[in-house]
Amino acid sequence: MRDADAVIVGAGAAGLSLAYRLCAPAAGAHRLGIVLVDAPRGPHTPPERTWCYWEPPGGEFDDALTAAWDDLRVYGPAGEETLGRPAPLRYKMLRSDAFASVVGARLSAHPSVVRIEATVDSVRDVPDGAEVRAHDAAGRPVTLRARWAFDSRPGPRLPPARTTLRQHFRGWFVRTRRPVFDPAVADLMDFRVPQPAHGLAFGYVLPLDPRAALVEYTEFSRRPLETAAYERALRHYTANVRKLGDFHITAVEQGAIPMTDGRFPRRVGRSVFRIGTAGGATRPSTGYTFASVQRQTAAIAAGLRRHGSPVPPPPHTRWVRALDAVLLRALDSGRVDGAAFFSTLFGAVPTERLLRFLDGRTGLWEDLTIGLRTPVLPMLRTVAELPLLPRRSDPW
Repeated sequence: MRDADAVIVGAGAAGLSLAYRLCAPAAGAHRLGIVLVDAPRGPHTPPERTWCYWEPPGGEFDDALTAAWDDLRVYGPAGEETLGRPAPLRYKMLRSDAFASVVGARLSAHPSVVRIEATVDSVRDVPDGAEVRAHDAAGRPVTLRARWAFDSRPGPRLPPARTTLRQHFRGWFVRTRRPVFDPAVADLMDFRVPQPAHGLAFGYVLPLDPRAALVEYTEFSRRPLETAAYERALRHYTANVRKLGDFHITAVEQGAIPMTDGRFPRRVGRSVFRIGTAGGATRPSTGYTFASVQRQTAAIAAGLRRHGSPVPPPPHTRWVRALDAVLLRALDSGRVDGAAFFSTLFGAVPTERLLRFLDGRTGLWEDLTIGLRTPVLPMLRTVAELPLLPRRSDPW
């Protein structure tokens, strides 16, 4: 006997988003039975996270936003400043607890949704659908069966790739003694920090009011740093670059996102699918994920309602993945100076178009015009090199 139409494993951005979409009111639609499985609360529970994305005003999560900005700024390595307004888009900041509250309100009003806490051991096909085996906090076995299973957990290893970098970061939520931030402007990339041998590094400042902001140090490189190294970088950035003066830290966040040209499988069985970063939703060359997750989960829900087929569509086109493969290799090889590359793009390309490009939403002609602003010869050399490179699998 099936317990549900769908079992969703993981209650992060992807799992919550899919549950939210599957519970959306739809006239004449069959009410789906859904089980959402989250890990038991404890020392390994992920801390609160921040998700950022861009879209026009009036988005469905706008009431839950922590902040939003109409103006974005980029600082080049020598301090050159580029200020852009990506209208009609706004840059939006959403905290995970606020998003979970919005989703929770919809799920609690849906009588066919069950939420359980358990550690999942396996997700597999069975003759009439999918089976999830897990154990609860007391160690008791839990078995769930459904027509479909959607798994957002990362695997033990990343898919084989020619280039694998990571976007890794540590951020401080700070409150300063004096007003030092402009709440109207978000600093998307500040390259006035020491650059790693491979990849790039930048500061990132999202002001909440004149005395409060999220200040992050971010790298695109092969391996994450030790916490002490992030702390040194943040102290240098806040004291020597931003000159914030006295402040205290109210919260901390840290994470790592894979940036790889590996091909993430979206379907791993007749009835088992991967979603979120595990299903390839992360844009390989930028690390942006949240907006892509919304498109992915909306497509799954629509497919399930329309024709009973919830196969996740490719999150990014082949063309976008090819562009990403070239850029990742160019950054990793040192052939392209990452700080100069992104600074030049923001200075030369309209901000709205560049944001759509970073999200994989531009057309071919727009991509070609942006490509002309890049170091053409190093990029062409990278294009020629890629087919000769072996693919290797890294730990997640």
